[in-house]
Amino acid sequence: MDDVFINTVFQPKPSKQETKADVTTKAARAIIDHEATAREAKTERLRAARLAQEEAAVADAPAAKKPRKKKS
Repeated sequence: MDDVFINTVFQPKPSKQETKADVTTKAARAIIDHEATAREAKTERLRAARLAQEEAAVADAPAAKKPRKKKS
């Protein structure tokens, strides 16, 4: 018989402990992925706000005065 067919039909069932571990792993990874996505979104939002603030500060800053020459 074909090995693929045998492996798909006669798959061993995981034990209760393995099943619980899989559920816990999936839940933990979902939480971690959600936190990472939220952190990246916050970083992008704060970066955009900082860049906008820096542009506004440069636009509002008066032109620097030239230093006076000393008379000799």
